Amino acid sequence: MSSASPPLAPTELIDEIARRAPEPVRRAWLLLRLELVGLVLAGVFFAWSMTPSLLPREWTYQGLVSGISLAAGYGAGVVIAWFARSVVQPLLEWPPLSRRARWALRGITTVVTLFLMVTAIIASAEWQRQIRALIDMDPPSGTSHVRAGLLAVAIALGIVLTVRLLRIIVRTVGRALRRLLRLPRPLVDAIGIVLVSALIITLVDGVLVRGMVIAANSVFSVQNAEIEDNVAQPIEPERSGSPASFAAWETLGLQGRRIVSRGLRAAELERATGEPAVEPIRVYVGIDTAPSIDERIELALAELERTGAFEREVLVVATTTGTGWINPVATQSLELIHRGDTAFVTIQYSFLPSAMSFLVDREIAQEAGKKLFDAVHAEWSRRAPEDRPELHVYGESLGSYGSEAAFAGLADLREKASGALWVGPVNANRLWGAITERRDPGTPQIQPTYAGGLIVRFANKPEDLPTADELEAAPWLEPRVLYLQHPTDPVVWWSPELLFQRPDWLREPRGHDVSPAMQWRPIVTFWQVASDLVNAGRIPYGHGHLYGDFILDGWLAIAAPDGWTDADTEEAHTIMDTLSRFVLPRQSPIGEEGPVG
Repeated sequence: MSSASPPLAPTELIDEIARRAPEPVRRAWLLLRLELVGLVLAGVFFAWSMTPSLLPREWTYQGLVSGISLAAGYGAGVVIAWFARSVVQPLLEWPPLSRRARWALRGITTVVTLFLMVTAIIASAEWQRQIRALIDMDPPSGTSHVRAGLLAVAIALGIVLTVRLLRIIVRTVGRALRRLLRLPRPLVDAIGIVLVSALIITLVDGVLVRGMVIAANSVFSVQNAEIEDNVAQPIEPERSGSPASFAAWETLGLQGRRIVSRGLRAAELERATGEPAVEPIRVYVGIDTAPSIDERIELALAELERTGAFEREVLVVATTTGTGWINPVATQSLELIHRGDTAFVTIQYSFLPSAMSFLVDREIAQEAGKKLFDAVHAEWSRRAPEDRPELHVYGESLGSYGSEAAFAGLADLREKASGALWVGPVNANRLWGAITERRDPGTPQIQPTYAGGLIVRFANKPEDLPTADELEAAPWLEPRVLYLQHPTDPVVWWSPELLFQRPDWLREPRGHDVSPAMQWRPIVTFWQVASDLVNAGRIPYGHGHLYGDFILDGWLAIAAPDGWTDADTEEAHTIMDTLSRFVLPRQSPIGEEGPVG
């Protein structure tokens, strides 16, 4: 007498019911049924995505990041399971599991995966509170971590279902080819995969990506041409876009018009400081002012001559970000400390956001930075040393990437420039990377010391910079090179090397605003820091990719006027703080403009 069959597990019972159901029901169940190994890795990937990174995340963004991670983990598990069934099991001749064993394995796996996901959601709430406290943000709401988890599951299901629909399309194409060509099934399936893959690649690369680039060019070119209600054409001849300028106001672009229309004039500087001031010079040539980079540079030189820029105390060659943006704090703070006896010059090379410009055509930033500096330097060199201004270079974010390209190395920079201020450098910056790599032994990657700090220095916060009195006691050789970089700035630290190599900044003691709970994991950390790039301009100043409260101190470190004191620094900070609250807009290389809060 045969023994009774063991009871079916709930999932197997559903499988049995689905097998006896009509065809549409069977197809729907196959579309929704989850792979066991995929479920396990999905839970692991989800838990990893909830671990601390450089910056905090709102629940909606955390849900998006975790949803993509969840789907990626499931996909990896499906591939592993397929390989095990198709290759490993036949090769090793493993016997199939009994029904009871499958039931137990499914149950245990489901419970463990759910426990892992719930534990990660609960832990993420505490991690997010810690990260927010480190960067002076309010704690998240009590249920935000739960909402993030639910959103992640919904997004992951959408991705998995989309992939499964593509697989159904591949199989449908394969069946049609088998009937048409009468070829062996493996060969026809392979042809089907190739055809569908080629179609997807064509749609994504040839239609979607190119369409996005065309759309972006269209959208941002229209935005670049917009003349805002809160900007007015300058009347001062010292500014591009004025009636006396060779660069027409309408052609300067969105960012160019902001730069030349804003900032304190000479009379306002005098009222703010109580000292005599001269009208600051701001030269800007937009992408619509002249068709080529060379023609824009020629026009910029003509503007410098027209405005008398080479007779000023300080001349700064600035390289913009992708949209043509320059941090308004950079121009205003230098003009403040030198009482307007300054000149800024730059040209626009793109109107795309920096991230898109960096991916699509980063070389144009280097071309613009190098050609503009070389042209200004050539003209500056024709003047006697006693009759020419200090010549400094400035760049923030992608602007630092383009500005660095003007120099073959540190020796070349020291020969040509009076100093360099580079803010939030991109990890791909060549000179920055070389100096960081060759830092003095025992000094951290987040704030390295190079050659004892004689020429190049790095600062994470204003307190890292020497005061005016300290500079007198321990001189910093000129020309001075200064990098401002926050430990939580993903623009500085994101690199392909994060995929499989632990960086020194996660091996050494953490930066002052980096969570001590952040750990390096292969691939995971790369994805986490890449995700932080989106948030880097949406947090308080002093962290991430926002340096507006730091640039004044940077200028004072490399280009302070003679006789400057610590009391002068306090007064300058007071004035800049007032301007930041009432005049200067809050801006970021990767964020949107808005009021300072």
